[in-house]
Formats: sequence, structure tokens, C-alpha cells
Amino acid sequence: MGERLANWVIKWRFAIVAVTLALVVAAGSGARFLLFDTDYRIWFSEDNPQLQAFETIQNTYTKYDNLLFVLVPKDGDVFTRSTLAAVEWLTEQAWQVPYSIRVDSLSNFQHTRGEADELIVQDLYTDAESLTDADLEYVRQTALSEPLLVNRLVSPRSHTTGVNVTVQPPGIRTDLEVPEIAEFCRDLAENMKQRFPDIEVRLTGIVMMNNAFPEASRHDISTLIPLMFAVVVLVLALMTRSVVGTLGTVLVIAFTVIMTMGLAGWSGMKLTGASASAPTIILTLAVADCVHILVNFIHAMRNGAGKYPALAESLRINLQPVFLTSITTAIGFLSMNFGDVPPFRDMGNLVALGVMLAFAFAVIFLPAFIAIMPIRVRQRQTHGDRAMTAFAEWVIKRRQMLLWVVGPLMLFLIAFIPRNEFNDEFVKYFDESIQFRRDTDFTTQNLTGIYTIQYSLNAGESSGISDPEFLAKVEEFAQWFRQHPDVLHVNSITDTLKRLNKNLHADSADWYKVPQQRDLAAQYLLLYEMSLPYGLDLNDQINIDKSATRFVVTTQSLSTKKTLEMVEQAREWLMDSGLARAGDIEGSSPNIMFAHITGRNIRSMLVGTTVALILISLILIVALRSLKLGLISMVPNLLPAALAFGLWGIVVGQVGLSISVVSAMSLGIIVDDTVHFLTKYTRARREQGMSAADAVRYAFSTVGMALWVTSLVLVAGFLVLSQSAFQVNSGMGLLTAIVIVFALVADFLFLPPLLIKLSGKRLDLGIKATTEKFN
Repeated sequence: MGERLANWVIKWRFAIVAVTLALVVAAGSGARFLLFDTDYRIWFSEDNPQLQAFETIQNTYTKYDNLLFVLVPKDGDVFTRSTLAAVEWLTEQAWQVPYSIRVDSLSNFQHTRGEADELIVQDLYTDAESLTDADLEYVRQTALSEPLLVNRLVSPRSHTTGVNVTVQPPGIRTDLEVPEIAEFCRDLAENMKQRFPDIEVRLTGIVMMNNAFPEASRHDISTLIPLMFAVVVLVLALMTRSVVGTLGTVLVIAFTVIMTMGLAGWSGMKLTGASASAPTIILTLAVADCVHILVNFIHAMRNGAGKYPALAESLRINLQPVFLTSITTAIGFLSMNFGDVPPFRDMGNLVALGVMLAFAFAVIFLPAFIAIMPIRVRQRQTHGDRAMTAFAEWVIKRRQMLLWVVGPLMLFLIAFIPRNEFNDEFVKYFDESIQFRRDTDFTTQNLTGIYTIQYSLNAGESSGISDPEFLAKVEEFAQWFRQHPDVLHVNSITDTLKRLNKNLHADSADWYKVPQQRDLAAQYLLLYEMSLPYGLDLNDQINIDKSATRFVVTTQSLSTKKTLEMVEQAREWLMDSGLARAGDIEGSSPNIMFAHITGRNIRSMLVGTTVALILISLILIVALRSLKLGLISMVPNLLPAALAFGLWGIVVGQVGLSISVVSAMSLGIIVDDTVHFLTKYTRARREQGMSAADAVRYAFSTVGMALWVTSLVLVAGFLVLSQSAFQVNSGMGLLTAIVIVFALVADFLFLPPLLIKLSGKRLDLGIKATTEKFN
């Protein structure tokens, strides 16, 4: 089959190159339709229960998507005329932010006070430049004593303040809407710095997080892909010492990436932070097929074969294993469709498509290209050939020791897998080179947090939120949360009602409590709502029929474990208090969604990985025509991921979203080494009647150097990916690189001794084989 394909390719080489170029151009033109989806909700499937709970709250009340301007005066005091004037100016300008529906700040905070029997509702201050010292002190005391402001819009030390903008884009073109908002706000921040040079401005919030996803991806595409190309060219040039082979491989890689992303564009797929890493992964994997064909082609020419016969021989011995490795790699990535994270499904589908395209280019275009180009190879045995021969002898001679040493070391590492714990903090998806991460960390330390827990507390009846019993329990819930050391702020309707009750009792501190009469509480709310200006109503806290209220807790940046513990404790409190009798007791928010996603994805990916392992094992059993070898192949295919997770448990100890897909993804990659080694091993045993030891020598001689080169390229590629500023990609890249290293160790140091041990025959372990015999 391989020889017939080679003869066909050589015969039609010029036509093949021309048709390939035409197909690449046609398919690649679809890349212009690729768009980035900037909504963080894309990370969750439609049936995700945490997403559904959060969407229910979002649809009941005003949406909570926001952008926060954080103002830091250099003199360390917010309550000065110049800083308060800056807040006032920015508040007015922030209404011009695209799709803004609400702006909250110190200046437009609806301060209330009582005069006789009247309720006065007005901005906390106006015309800051004209405020007297007494006015400034009044604003300071009022703001720092107001629960709705402290740790939300002003820091307790009064050194930082914020202007919060709530936005509600239509969601029709998220690739344009979010960048439009972010760009406008950045320009506004720059304008602010020029007008008020003594105030530092930082930007954070959900909108800026959404915008950080595509920005990080574009940065990776512009830096990592060129870097990976450079690594591939360098490694190939050093290992093959063939300009034509290196150029041909680079063309295969480029064609594969262009065609894959072009077809993605034609299909209407939107890119995300995860799927945008597909070109780097495809680029890395596409090298492997080319290397195996090139190494055996060059090896044959060094032993005296002509160019065309060498091509035919290389395709003869590589077509089946290259096809098998492509299929198994594709299966590994397609198994990601079992996961609960749509961007990883897209990435898996893109890489699977790219792998199969790379196979087609490697066995059709690459031989045609080499057949056209002039190439010379010196007839000599390389240092690599001699090194592999010597290494094979070392492994065979020490096979017993390797089994007894490598085996226990593997068990030792595997024992540390339980040390890993789930942790997903979406802010930390971005490293500190990303401005959003730096600004958010600063905000959490100096003003307020971006992590929230939201509840819709249901009173069970229309206008039920005015029920004193219900309000008393809501207030108890708020006080319970405020006792928690990791809670920064609690936003509860009871704080507004306590203030109104106090105002309408001559501002007496004794009346700063929840109203004890239902009709009185209802009147307070009605009076207050009628006094509020446009855009500052209570729709973000109360539903339409006043049967439920939104309750928002802002926390420090917490680990997944701490977040879920807090949510569970709150759930128990709600159950015990009876407040949950008619409401949803599960807290929801973006960070709650991310806190659950790793566990959900790992559970679903266990099914995907199992299915992939079964399919790959069946393919190997059929291809190798041996149940025994098919089962043996499972050992080096399963061990690397287990070893990598064990090492990860020792060094890192935290498993996030990106790590949850590594087992399935890497399974399809690491099986390549096993397939190539076992196909050469079985060829030697069946076609040349060699003993197990000689078959191991043959496998090392014919494929050992190729495995070394491909593993080096794969590790380099995923290490390049680990340099991504997007932690989902960097963590996945680093752990996958570790898996590949362990795979090479397993295939070189554990599989050969295992094959000899289980061969079931008395072996002649003398050094019979020569390089000529293996050819």
C-alpha cells in the first residue's frame, strides 16, 4: 500500500503540489470569518445548572455586568475637593459609556435625610469645588458610615474610591460590543488622567474580564505561533540536517494550520481563549508525521538508496503507523466533546481536524514536494544511529533492573495524585502581564472584590419583601455573612430600609433598624422609589411584584474550596433559618460557576477518556493483530498521565479547568510513540523472524531517533504554549509537556523490558544485530 501510494505521488507530484496550493487557498480564505466570542458564559454549556441559576437572577433583576473605574488619589485621601470633583466629572461622563444603564458613585449616591415628616432624597454632594471644610467632613462621615458604600465604592481608609458602570449590551455581536465598551472606557480613563494628573485610574469588572479573553488570545497568536515555527525549524534543521526536509515540514505545518482555521471560519465557529490555542497545538502535532517519514527517508538514502526508492520505502514502513497515530490522536481530542466546557470541545474538534489534514499533507504533499526538489544525503551512519544502537543494548542488558527500578518509581509518583485539589479563580486565568489581572488584584486589596455570591431571596408572596419577619431574617443573613473574615461587602435591601426608618424618625440612631410594620416598610419603599432619579431605581435589588430581593455578597479572591465551603455554610444557614422556604437556597455568580466547572468537567471527561482508551486499544489490537500487544500498549498509554498528575500533586497541588482535559488530550498524543515502537517491533518479529530482544533493537534502530525528535518537538511546542499569558492554556501546555516526557521514558525504559519479559520465549540476548540487518 505504501509503495503504491509512493509511486502514485511521484508520478503526479507536480499536479499534487498545484492542487494542494489551490485547496489551501480556498479553504484558508474562510479565516476572515473567524470572530472572538467575548462572553465568559461561553465557557459553560446551556444545561449547566450554575449558569441556569445565574441567568435566572440576571433575568429577574437588572443585569450585573459592570465596569469599575478605580480612582486612587496620590495624596491618599478621597475626600478632598479635587478628588470629589474628579468623581463628579467621571460620573457624568460615564453615562456616555456604550450600553450603560446605570452609574453609581459617591457623588450620585442617593443620600436620604428627614426633615419634619418629609424624606429628602438627593445626591450626596454636588459642585465639589465649592464645598466648605464642614461640607467635606459631612460627606466623609456620611460615606464612611454607609454600609452600601464602604468596601464597595469607597475604602474604609478613604484612600480609594470607585465609579461603577452597569452595562447591558444587546449581545448580538459580542465580538464588537465588549471591545467597544472597553475601548471607550480606556479612552475615558486616559482623558481622566490628563484632566486630573494627581489621580491614578484603574479598570476592572466583568466587562474588562470579558475583553481580556480575546486580547490574551490575540497576543498568544501573534507571539507563540511565530515562536513555535522558529523552534520547529531549529529542531528539524539540527536533527535532520536537510534543508528540503525542513522546508517541506514547515509547508505542511503552515498548510495544516491555514486550512484548519479557514474551515473553522467557513463553519461559523467563534474563537475563545481555549480554541484560539488550537493553531499552536496543531502546529506542534503536525511535525510528528513529517519527522517519521523524513527520518526513514534520509536513513534509507544514507544507506545507498536513491531518492524515489527511499521515498517508497519510507512510506511503506510508515504509512500504517502514521495513519494509526493520526487516528488515535484525533480520537483523543474528539473525546473532549464529552466535556462540559464548549471552548474545549471546539479546540478538540479543531485539533482533530488538523491532525487528519496533517496526515494527508504528510503522506501526499510532503513526498511530492521532496520528489520535485533536489536533495543530497551523505552515505554514512549518523551519531544518532549509533547512539540509538548503543542505547538499545543498554536497555536490553539492564532490562530486569529497569523493571524493578522504573516500576516502583512510577508507583511512588502515582501515589501523590490525591494531593491535587480543584481550584478555579477566573481572575487568575490571566497572569500578571495582563492589565486586567493587575488592576483587579489592586482593587481587591484596596477597595472591593470582583468575586460575588448572589441570592434571590423569595418572600413567597407579592409585596412580601415588606414583611417584617422576612426582613428580619434577611438582616440576620446579612449580619451572618459580615462576620465572615473573607467577606468584603454585603448588599442587602435591609440596609436601605434601616436608613429610611431612621430618617423618618428624626434621624434618630435608635431607629436604625428594620421597620416592624409591613405597611410602614411598604410605604418607605414607595416613597423612596418615587424620589429616585432615572437610572438609579431599585430594579437591581427588587423584582417586579416585590416578592423577592437580590442579596449580593462580595468576597476576597477565594480558592474553589473556600468558595464552595462558604456557599455550603450559607445554604445550611438558610435551611435552618427558614428563609429558604420559598426561595432558591443556592448562591450563584460567575465565580460560583467557575468553582463548579472543573469538577463537572473532570467527571464528564472520565467518560470521554474511557471511551477514547477503549477505541484506541481496539484499533491497536486490530492493527497489531495481537490481543496481547494491544493490552500491553495500555501500560505506556495510561502511565504518563498518571505520573504527570502525581508530579503535579507534589509540585503544584491544584487542578484547574485546563488540567481537567489533559488526560484525554494527551492520551491521543502519547499513544503515537507506542504505536510506532510496537509496529516496528511486530514487523521485526513477523517479517524477519527476530527474537524479542532483536526486535527491540530493530525498533530502536529504525524509529528511536524519530521518536526522540518528535518528542523533543512536542515538548518544545507545549512548553511554548505554557508561556501563554492565559493560564488555561499555559497550565495545559506545561502539564502536557510533562506527560510527553513521561511517555518517552515509558516507551524507552519500561516498554522494551516489558515486551522482552512477556515475550514467552527463551531469548538470545547476544549482540547479533547490526545496523545493516535492521534495514
